[in-house]
Amino acid sequence: MTPFELVAALMTVVALAGWLNVKTLHLPHGVAMLIAGLAGAGALFALQRLFPQFEGWRELSDYINRIDFVTTVTGYMLAFLLFAGAMQVDLGEMRRRWFSVSALATLGVAGSILIVGTGLWLIAGWLGVPLPLSWALVFGALISPTDPVAVLATVRLVKLSKTLQVILQGEALFNDGVGIVAFMALLALATGAGEVSPTRAVADVLVQALGGLVFGMAASWLVIRLMGTLDDFAVEVSMSIALAMGTYAAAQALHLSGAIAVVGAGMLFGGTRAKAAMQGRTEAYLMGFWILVDEILNALLFLLLGVELIAVPFYAHQIGLLLAAIPLVLIARFAVVLPWGAYYRVRHSEKRPTLILGWGGLHGALSLALALTIPQGPERALILSITYAVVAFSITVQGLTFTPLVKWVQRSR
Repeated sequence: MTPFELVAALMTVVALAGWLNVKTLHLPHGVAMLIAGLAGAGALFALQRLFPQFEGWRELSDYINRIDFVTTVTGYMLAFLLFAGAMQVDLGEMRRRWFSVSALATLGVAGSILIVGTGLWLIAGWLGVPLPLSWALVFGALISPTDPVAVLATVRLVKLSKTLQVILQGEALFNDGVGIVAFMALLALATGAGEVSPTRAVADVLVQALGGLVFGMAASWLVIRLMGTLDDFAVEVSMSIALAMGTYAAAQALHLSGAIAVVGAGMLFGGTRAKAAMQGRTEAYLMGFWILVDEILNALLFLLLGVELIAVPFYAHQIGLLLAAIPLVLIARFAVVLPWGAYYRVRHSEKRPTLILGWGGLHGALSLALALTIPQGPERALILSITYAVVAFSITVQGLTFTPLVKWVQRSR
């Protein structure tokens, strides 16, 4: 099977599962795609057991195992998904809530890493599963940042207050830089390849995050100015594609955060200045294009996430730790959002903001991509399986119940 044939097969599944979901199940699109992927992986497992003499099932499973999920997510999809997602953010509201967003994206992530890492280490010791503290903290670093793709896909399905919406969106868009730097530092410590320097880690976060943000917004400003000099929707759409791809690639080459750079570019590009620069039919075509890109790539990504079940090892003696990790991550999430929930409840009369901020902090493909970069060793399989369990729960259970939860909160007194 060639890469083209694999992509064709996956897109066919996306189309068929999407049709079935719209006609019958009416689930959030991302949840439906993840379930379709999980069902496909489960069916493949069953077919291999029922018909072991047929080599085709094993060959298909081996080919899926060879999919470079990390490169697919971070190398091909992320720039488009973050750019499209950032265009949905209210830039004015983001400026007003910048302190809350930045605090959750930095101190919130750091606090969650400590709670999750320490808690997982203690639980593993109690269950008799060997897991050093250094590796438990590695898991804390990769799972603590909320996933921008999953959060943005879920938040847009429900009508939240502007305050809570922009905090969930902004935190998810900006906290990955902190999480990735912490993950790399703690991974180096766990593998013996280096030492953790808090000063160096903070400096790296500031340089990569702020540098990436400034770079992305400067590139977006330039493209907006150029767009204002013409009226050709095909050229202007191509300029927006070049902005998303070029900003991400150039920031990475400059050792800045490509993710934050493309977020900065997308937020400015979705603002009023960019819309004023779009003449004639351009705005309708351009916005329609990026909505389609967001929907299709989201569906493909969640399907891939489900299919990746084939590549994740699960062992019976680890089930207790996997089940314990899910509430542990939720406890850490509620602990870090509690102060902000209390603040917005008192100062802005928000209804149950802690519950919404806590339950809306979804984890997704980026956490799994980081887990897959861990080098081979005794801890890799355990951390990979725990990560997949938490991500699958987050997208299915939290993603499926978030909209009913918000509606219930809004009806309550």
